[in-house]
Amino acid sequence: MNNIEQELYKLSLKAYKKNEVPVAALITCNNKIISKAYNSRKSTSNPLNHAEIKAILKATKRLKDWRLDDCDLYVTLIPCHMCLEIIKEVRIKNVYYYCDNLKNINLKTNLIKIDNLYSIKNSELLTNFFKKIR
Repeated sequence: MNNIEQELYKLSLKAYKKNEVPVAALITCNNKIISKAYNSRKSTSNPLNHAEIKAILKATKRLKDWRLDDCDLYVTLIPCHMCLEIIKEVRIKNVYYYCDNLKNINLKTNLIKIDNLYSIKNSELLTNFFKKIR
């Protein structure tokens, strides 16, 4: 096992001992570990406390930038859809994972688009904002 794998395993064991899903993540920049975390959803009653999200928050704080485009993420389990979207948002280049998720999650959430005057106003506001900053 290399250093990254050892760290991930230690973090996964910590989660396991705390009766959390034993998933761990760490982020590297220039081949140095800059953040690491493990799942803590159960103990914190916070559905956002996935290992990947916690590691991302620590890395952005350390680098003082929300963009992590020079970083790589290592995680013990393939990231869920929520985490993947955040990973894309922060622009992490590479995600290395060790296990597939064999659990089939049945989404029962309906996405319903509201199309009215406020949709147009919000769309214009977003368009104007991005025109202004680019």
